[in-house]
Amino acid sequence: MDGPIVLFDGACNLCTRSVQFIIKRDPGKRFRFASLQSDAAQALLAEHELSSDFSTILLLEHERVYDRSSAALRICRHLNGLWPGLFVCIALPRFLRDIGYNWIARNRYKWFGKAEECMLPKPELADRFLPQ
Repeated sequence: MDGPIVLFDGACNLCTRSVQFIIKRDPGKRFRFASLQSDAAQALLAEHELSSDFSTILLLEHERVYDRSSAALRICRHLNGLWPGLFVCIALPRFLRDIGYNWIARNRYKWFGKAEECMLPKPELADRFLPQ
């Protein structure tokens, strides 16, 4: 599969909004997406010997897997606008970066809600998502 792939919790409203945020700032269509609940994501997780942890975003890029703040910062690096400037935070120790990430991840359903079913992409965005 060409290009980086973002795996996200499809039932999480914050995660779904994050995917929409990325799509809006990725006019070059660099990123592709899959819900962690999908068969495509589960196959990728198995291929990389990863568990189905829905509490984090995952980025598969250049045969490497990044999670939590590392994934978020690597995604920001390729977005339009000022977002690439956040990549300097990668220099901070990961345990420090992940403190805030983990706090938001623990509270995301309470603050943003949880969908009954995974988001379905609009037809014009279907090519950005891996087949289910």
